[in-house]
Amino acid sequence: MRDQALFDKIDLHLIRVLHTVLTERSVSRAALRLGMHQPAVSAALKRLRDLAGDSLLVRSGAHMQPTEAGLRMVQPAADILRAAEGLFSDARHFDPRTSTRTFRIAASDYLDPLFLPRLVAHLKTEAPGCPVDILALNGDAHYEVQLAQGDVDVVIGNWPEPPQGLHMASLFEDEVVCLVSPQHPAVRRGWDVAQWLEAEHIAPTPTYPGARGVIDDQLSRMGLQRQVAARCAHFSLIPDIVATSLLVLTTGRLFCERFSQRLPLVILPCPVEFAPLVYYQLWHARTHMGASTRWLRDAVRHVALMSRAR
Repeated sequence: MRDQALFDKIDLHLIRVLHTVLTERSVSRAALRLGMHQPAVSAALKRLRDLAGDSLLVRSGAHMQPTEAGLRMVQPAADILRAAEGLFSDARHFDPRTSTRTFRIAASDYLDPLFLPRLVAHLKTEAPGCPVDILALNGDAHYEVQLAQGDVDVVIGNWPEPPQGLHMASLFEDEVVCLVSPQHPAVRRGWDVAQWLEAEHIAPTPTYPGARGVIDDQLSRMGLQRQVAARCAHFSLIPDIVATSLLVLTTGRLFCERFSQRLPLVILPCPVEFAPLVYYQLWHARTHMGASTRWLRDAVRHVALMSRAR
């Protein structure tokens, strides 16, 4: 009976306060995020401490840190909130005009640089009350785990071989071309495969040690190797580097065309015959039938079709 009496004192709002306070590690920041007054959050935290029989959050120097018991509560609290959100927002239908559900999208910056801005604009037009989180897709982002846990709804990117065990739909294909400055010798004389391989290339920083990107992965399968003279972790900065150097960027035409419109850059055919870059959206089985995530995937596909047509 004691456990039942304890359970009867817990409501969903209290769970939300618990999760927010523990993740923000600050009563004041939690109050801002929850849209509550700080004394109300402090009162809720006191109730939570009484229920748990633990301080949950303690001061450590100038900062606050969760206790061991508090840390153990973070994931269960997130699971409860996510389940409740899915229970009421996805169980029957999804109305984008009235929903306040948060959409979480992980995406690379290798694709058309106008795609994500257009996607966010579309989502905010069609679902104005839904917050949108665009998350980086890099080596530190274990997107398969994030999809499984519900921390991400959709992942957008390109892979030589898409991951197994996830639902997948192709969005568009893109021709592989080269981006160079107008001063690059290949602009005047052209180039063949050998000259392209000998040129100095710039490539994105590998997402993890030993990783190869799509271009170098295809080259390896051909038994070829290019000369990568520079790497950059921020793909969207590479065109500016190319414009002021003799480095060569090899990537999709859509990406190159957007930057060649505003920077002194030239797009050249690539003498190596690469397979087209194929961009996908991936999602987990747990969200496959959800009304809101189905709507999101349709929105992603719609924007991809519109972007490709322009």
